Amino acid sequence: MTKINNAFTAPKSLALVYSGEDYFSRLESIIRNSQFEIHIQMYLFEDDTTGRRIITVLKEAASRHVKIYILLDGLGSLSFPSETITEMRQSGINIRFFAPLFSAYTFYLGRRLHRKVVVADAKIAIIGGINIADKYCGTPMEAPWLDYAVQLNGTIAEPLQKQCIAIYYKKRRFQNKEIKSPFHVQEDALVRIIQNDWLKRKNEICDAYIKSIRNAKKEIIIVGSYFLPGIRIIQALKKASKNKVKIKLILSGISDLPLTRRATCFLYGKLLNYNIELYEWDKSILHGKTAVIDGYWTTIGSFNLNNLSSYGSLEMNVEINSAKFSKMYQTHLEEIIEQCQRITPESLKMKTNIFTKFINLLSYGITRIIELIVTYTPYKRFYNS
Repeated sequence: MTKINNAFTAPKSLALVYSGEDYFSRLESIIRNSQFEIHIQMYLFEDDTTGRRIITVLKEAASRHVKIYILLDGLGSLSFPSETITEMRQSGINIRFFAPLFSAYTFYLGRRLHRKVVVADAKIAIIGGINIADKYCGTPMEAPWLDYAVQLNGTIAEPLQKQCIAIYYKKRRFQNKEIKSPFHVQEDALVRIIQNDWLKRKNEICDAYIKSIRNAKKEIIIVGSYFLPGIRIIQALKKASKNKVKIKLILSGISDLPLTRRATCFLYGKLLNYNIELYEWDKSILHGKTAVIDGYWTTIGSFNLNNLSSYGSLEMNVEINSAKFSKMYQTHLEEIIEQCQRITPESLKMKTNIFTKFINLLSYGITRIIELIVTYTPYKRFYNS
């Protein structure tokens, strides 16, 4: 396995961050060096060794009178212990849950806080797909889940902090206001933070994917952890393939959601018919959600290419327009591909039979029904209210 760079280096205005010690060393340093205010918004925060490590430095920051606001998803962090919450609040840390699964009035299913964002002092931010848990940090015996984030320093963090404040305090007027995402200059790159929250009519990530795929000229590399795209993404990939664009998909060889992986396998035949190269990563669980197109456009974040991210969840990605950054990241992804198992029409035929085809079809149907229910529920609730 290619050695992933876990050495923490001096902050740059734009830096690729890897899951494992690289991410958590950076996060620890950001918290320790914060002076005024920290915002953490996560889908999953576990009370394990890695979680306690971050809680410890957060308590130290709170003791220095740094204001800390933590927003966790009510489903993703459902198991976060109430005793730990009390302990954090007693230390001066503000913590609450987005859309609790259970409340006094209802059982809430649907719209989730899926973004993974950290902002400190409106000066530095990390955005990606990495949650706070042991499985993203790894152990001496087990590799971390394969995932990525981007560290951004400078004025680009100011509007992001305002958005975190608005969501934490449920400022609906601010949230309903259309927020345009401007580009910022980060080193030699044009960078912007893009969001998806379909109920609030924010479709920036989905639209950016479709536009970039449709406009591709040479090569597309996509890392898709829970890859089950809607018809628009499929059609865009099909069109790109017809235009002789080389397309490579890095998909899960092993997954924490076997049903979803089976559903993705159902699409393999169609994707191979479009001359798309398929690669399965099986060295650890794949959790990344990224893309590089034509060696210039890169996106990294929490957005999965499926209907849950497109229509159900609050998502956030970083869009980077830079030949230098994209070339660096593409080189890394090519190294990952070398370690993957390639799926060809021949190998697919050898590993599938009538039974596995039926299971894949059934998994696909069940997954699509679940997506429909989960995305329709918040839509109906939102417009009824």
